This record gives sequence, structure tokens and C-alpha cells, in this order.
Amino acid sequence: MFDNQELTTEMSGLRKFARRLTQDNHEADDLLQYTLLRAIEKKRLFQKDTDLFKWTSKIMYNHFVSNYRRKVKYETKFDPESFLESQYIDPPQEKQIELNDVSEAIRTLSFEHREVLVMICVQGMSYQEVAHFLKIAIGTVRSRLSRAREQLQGYAEAPA
Repeated sequence: MFDNQELTTEMSGLRKFARRLTQDNHEADDLLQYTLLRAIEKKRLFQKDTDLFKWTSKIMYNHFVSNYRRKVKYETKFDPESFLESQYIDPPQEKQIELNDVSEAIRTLSFEHREVLVMICVQGMSYQEVAHFLKIAIGTVRSRLSRAREQLQGYAEAPA
């Protein structure tokens, strides 16, 4: 057995260990309190010539791991708030409206600007590939792409 005074001398080390485990001061204080209470309750199991810090830190670690496993297993699956937050998906209507707006904006571009924009931004072609494919100068490709982007930006910024 140990004296409760010996336990208080280990508190600062246990507090540091709890903070490392939990990464949160409030949770660390709760974990420390549980550990001290549990150590006092199980005082009769403490064997003489055993390091008190190691014994109490093992109690702390085991409790932390048990709580962590419980959280992972139950709170994520059965706690409605956290589970629903992780399962939330944006309504498809909003995405469809955005897609329609983008399609409408692209339709307002001239054929040449739309062609260059699609080849570079959608198909992922390089400026050189587009210039070669369309048989135009690379400067013309850059110019058309720049103008297409400016027109789309203006369309996006225009009040609805």
C-alpha cells in the first residue's frame, strides 16, 4: 500500500501525461481525477517496491484507451448528432442549379472561346496541343482562353 501523500507528489507528472494523451486540458483534468480516485480505491492492490507513477499511469492509460475505444465504437455510430453531421450531403438541387448556371455561362461564349476553354480546362490539353490541333498560334490560344475566362468571371459576378 501507499500513502495518499505519495500520490499527491505524482500528480504533476500524471497531469502532464494526461494532457499528452487527451490533447485537451479539461479532459486531462477529468482523466487525472479518475486516475487518482481509482488508485485510492485499488490501494490494496499496490505492491510494495513498485513505482507509484508507473502504476498510476497504467491505470490512466488503460482508462483512456477504454474510453477512446468506446467513443469510436458507439458515439460515432449511435450518437445521432455526430453521426448525422458526418453523413450530411449537400442537396443535389443546389449542385444542379450551379451546373445549369455554368452551362448557361459557357453557352454565351463564342464558338472559338468555348472550344479553347473546353480543350484546356475540361480535356486537360496543353496550350501547345490545342494550338497544333486547331492550327493556330499558341498566343491565340492564350488570348482566347483569357477572354473566355474573363467573360465567365463577368457572368459569375453579374447580379442574378
